[in-house]
Amino acid sequence: MYRVLADATMVLHFAFLVYLTLGGFVAWRWPRTIIAHLIAVAWGALIVIFEFDCPLTGPEDYFRKQAGQEGLPGGFIDTYLTDVVYPAEHVDLVRLAVAVVVAVSWAGFVVRLRARRRARLSR
Repeated sequence: MYRVLADATMVLHFAFLVYLTLGGFVAWRWPRTIIAHLIAVAWGALIVIFEFDCPLTGPEDYFRKQAGQEGLPGGFIDTYLTDVVYPAEHVDLVRLAVAVVVAVSWAGFVVRLRARRRARLSR
């Protein structure tokens, strides 16, 4: 049971990272989701800037240990992404790339929002 909980927490963590990175594009279709994305980005920025642990890391670590596994010795990102998906020396580049993707999605959101407003006003 603990393994299932650990895996579910891991999936939720990955889903959060995907939403953090791409949620601005979701808001292009569903504009009200921009608030949730702003919160996700703010939380992600706080974690990076102040080196907080994500609240999902602790439970996953606990569940893994209860299941007889190693746990997350270096945290979620260090366990699943750094030196797995990208080399450790590129962490800052990856963070910059995520920030650029978020900025592009927000810029596109603003452009689309203005276009919708103009379309409503011209009716």
